[in-house]
Amino acid sequence: MSGPALSITGLQAGLGELQILKGVDLEVPFGEVHALMGPNGSGKSTLCHVLMGKPEYHASGSARVGGTDVLGLPVDERARLGLFEAFQYPVEVPGVTLDDLMGEIAQAAGSGDGFGDRMAAAVAELGMDRFLERPVNEGLSGGEKKRSEIFQLMSMAPKVAILDEIDSGLDIDAVREVAAAVEAMRSPALGVLLITHYSRILRYVTPDRVHVMMAGRIVRSGGPELAEELEAKGYDAIAADLGIDLSEPEDDDGADFLAGL
Repeated sequence: MSGPALSITGLQAGLGELQILKGVDLEVPFGEVHALMGPNGSGKSTLCHVLMGKPEYHASGSARVGGTDVLGLPVDERARLGLFEAFQYPVEVPGVTLDDLMGEIAQAAGSGDGFGDRMAAAVAELGMDRFLERPVNEGLSGGEKKRSEIFQLMSMAPKVAILDEIDSGLDIDAVREVAAAVEAMRSPALGVLLITHYSRILRYVTPDRVHVMMAGRIVRSGGPELAEELEAKGYDAIAADLGIDLSEPEDDDGADFLAGL
C-alpha cells in the first residue's frame, strides 16, 4: 500500500487547561511494528485516547489512518477507516457473548469483506471455540482477555492496530503467547503501534522501530537497540541526558489527580 498506515503530525492535546501532548510526530508504515515506550505520565495513554476519539480531549494537528485524518471523526468512523485498539484493561460485557459481538462486527463489515473466513482462521489459530458462547471477557484471566482482543483484531483486519500495554498484568507464558500472535499478524496491509512501559515483551516481538515518549513528545527514535538501552539505563538517565524533568506527570493519570484537588 502507498503511504504510511499511521501518520501523526504536530499532535497537541489536553484536558481543559492541562496540555498533555505537546507536538507529537510519529509515522508507522504498513508492514511494520513500532514500539512506543515511556515512563508513567509521559502521554502514552493520552495518545491512545485522542487517536480513538475520547470526547473530553481537545486536540489539534493531524492523525491520518491510511491517508485520512481521523481527528474530529466519531469513534465508529475511525473504526470503519481501519483503526483498532487492544486495551490495557479489556472491559467485561455481561450478557453479550463473544459470538454475538463478532456477529455485529460481521454485519457492519458486510458480506464481501471476507470477515467470516478470517474469523474462522483466527478461531482455529487461537483456540477460541470455547470462548465464543461466553460473555465478552467475563470471568477470563488476563491472558485470556488479551487473547480475545487479538482474536477480534485478526478477524477485523484493520489498517492500524494500537496495542496499549497488552503485556500488562500477564505472566511470562501469556506474554510469550501474545507476542507470538503479534508476530503472526505482521502483514503488508497492517501497521502496529505497540505501547509498553517495560521492555520484556520486546524480547519476543522484534520491533522495526522504537520511539521514546517523555513530557508529551517523542524525544528519541531508533532501532530495537534503543529498548535495550532503556533497559540498561532506565528512563531517568535518558531524561537527564536530554534535560527533561520527569517530576511532573504529563499524562491523564496526572490530570485525574489534579482534577480531584
